[in-house]
Amino acid sequence: MITDAAAPLDLRLLPAGARADAGGRLSIGGVDVADLADVYGTPLYVYDEDEIRLRCRAYREAFGATDGSPGASYAAKAFLCTAMAHLVADEGLGLDVATGGEMHAAYRAGFPPARMVLHGNNKSEIELRVALTLPVGRVVVDCFDELDRIETLVAEGLARPRVLVRVAPGIDAHTHESIATGAEDSKFGFSASSGAARDAAIRASTSDAMELVGFHCHIGSQILVLDPYVRAAEVLAMLAADVRGELGCDIHELNLGGGLGVAYTAAELGDAPSISDFATVVRGAHATACAMAGLDPAPRLTVEAGRSIAAPAGITLYRVGTVKPIAGVRTYVAVDGGMSDNPRPSTYGARYEAFVPDRVTSDRPFTATVAGKHCEQGDLLVRDAQLPGDVSVGDVLATPVTGAYAHSMASNYNLVPRPAVVFVGDGRSRVVVRRETLEDLVARDVADLGQTEA
Repeated sequence: MITDAAAPLDLRLLPAGARADAGGRLSIGGVDVADLADVYGTPLYVYDEDEIRLRCRAYREAFGATDGSPGASYAAKAFLCTAMAHLVADEGLGLDVATGGEMHAAYRAGFPPARMVLHGNNKSEIELRVALTLPVGRVVVDCFDELDRIETLVAEGLARPRVLVRVAPGIDAHTHESIATGAEDSKFGFSASSGAARDAAIRASTSDAMELVGFHCHIGSQILVLDPYVRAAEVLAMLAADVRGELGCDIHELNLGGGLGVAYTAAELGDAPSISDFATVVRGAHATACAMAGLDPAPRLTVEAGRSIAAPAGITLYRVGTVKPIAGVRTYVAVDGGMSDNPRPSTYGARYEAFVPDRVTSDRPFTATVAGKHCEQGDLLVRDAQLPGDVSVGDVLATPVTGAYAHSMASNYNLVPRPAVVFVGDGRSRVVVRRETLEDLVARDVADLGQTEA
């Protein structure tokens, strides 16, 4: 459907290294984006390496380090591969890992275990055994069963871990229910209001099997309103003061988690706080809450960031395969990827924009829905996207701000191979994750050696 002329893509949705030449062709990190699709194929995840580094540095400078322990960690769940682990290590951040798989990938990449923080609401005995063997710098304990497992493992002779008690502070983070993690009804952490968090801290502090370092909370993801962090700081500070008063033990660290949101569309550009905004609010909330709770000296403040580092640094490239108008209804522009390489639209109703990289400065008067190739009507990447009026079969189409939770949540639905990942910078591109092949899709199958009778 042709509408009144819609504006070109707002280039603020792209990495800082994005440039449009006089003809409207987009480059990122000095590399022509449409050429990347020709060289590496589509779908393709493209990351501006300098953008990732700049965002890591912003967190490092805002939250510092104490005795070599980073004040900010990168949340691996947003996007992790060997190259990303190397980059995060280079930039001096810690690494938040949530599973044995993330821990293995980070360790295999050479990431220092002492700078890892292990999360998870149902850590297995094997995951904890590996964590205590490495050993990782922090274990964020999430339930009483986990405390039992740690005590059993330490009794076997494994290292005594430093632990943070994860708190469910009962706070509404004003985000999608699937990514809200700090409410009272949450699978994560110990309830603050019921006294469970206090009980867990007392047990950890009196156990010979672990060292209680402090408290942790994570109130949600894609948070665009910063007030909930103020309330979270108050909850953790009061808990710390209570435990100090009860046991006389020190609480060295309060981790307020992460979850800072980003702008996915031009309409959200005025709503998304910057890393600087986040740091100012969180540091101020921590200082005020600790003073009000009488915590002197105040426990150290730490945070974790994933989406706000990775998301704005990435775009995803597709190739248009069909343009299907349905009279009086809508036009579908179908691409060669979909919910297998970015499940967020179908899972959360996430909104994106779309554009054509070889004419990024063109008006986008054509309203169409960008559809994937999967056997689901819900496989819609961008509903009612604004596109150039001449978009056609063979065009490269891109969605911006896909650096977080696209690659990491990708699947092989319909046995579609997962895309390659390319880092760009200084006029060069490099593959950091190769594209899956059809043989990869059956590599884990166990051969049937028997004969099937007719």
